[in-house]
Amino acid sequence: MTPNRRRAADVLRTAAPLAAIAFVAAMLLRFPPEQYAQFYPQCPIYNFLHLQCPGCGTTRALAALLHGHVLEALRLNALTALLMPLAAIYAALCYVRFLQRKPIRFPQPSRSAVYATLAVAAIFMVIRNLGHI
Repeated sequence: MTPNRRRAADVLRTAAPLAAIAFVAAMLLRFPPEQYAQFYPQCPIYNFLHLQCPGCGTTRALAALLHGHVLEALRLNALTALLMPLAAIYAALCYVRFLQRKPIRFPQPSRSAVYATLAVAAIFMVIRNLGHI
């Protein structure tokens, strides 16, 4: 591979993940979920049971965060809004490993961590649906 082609490949490799994130952010900003609900996937749990699952409102919460409306994001999906800083840090660490051409390893949580996460999601779902029952 010639030096120019290698340089172009390195630039493309560096830019591709950032371009994908920018594209998703641009789509959320250009097509707000509250105005273009048909454009975004619908929650099957909400459609069939009329209960909000732990993920309901995530797209709208992300759009609110992009606009800097943190309280609105917390209202739409508090779990998503509170976990976004951790997700951003993890994404940044994966991106650094990607740039260093190191393997990206997915977390291997312990069984108790998986159960704790499921318990938090279940409790969150029950709490957010208390007003709907």
